Amino acid sequence: MATTHALQINVAEAKRQFSDLLGRVAYRGETVVITRRGKPMAKLVPPAFQEDAGHLGNVKGWLDEDDPYFTALDEIVAARARHLPRVLARRRRREPTR
Repeated sequence: MATTHALQINVAEAKRQFSDLLGRVAYRGETVVITRRGKPMAKLVPPAFQEDAGHLGNVKGWLDEDDPYFTALDEIVAARARHLPRVLARRRRREPTR
């Protein structure tokens, strides 16, 4: 079994090299430990992707079709359609009436 050694880097250096560190973690699979005064504070690790992981929207049986959540959601969407943003409301007030 091969042991992987994590790169340790202090916070100030991590801030300067953040984009590079993300690339190393995402594309090379490296692990980076961010330290402050020598103490580990955070760890950047590659994501563990699961190809068979489904989308939350595809979950079956979580909510029934007649759940009150859907009624509340429909009401919110309907109210949002009637909403006039403040920016547009101000413009209407400023326009002279003919």
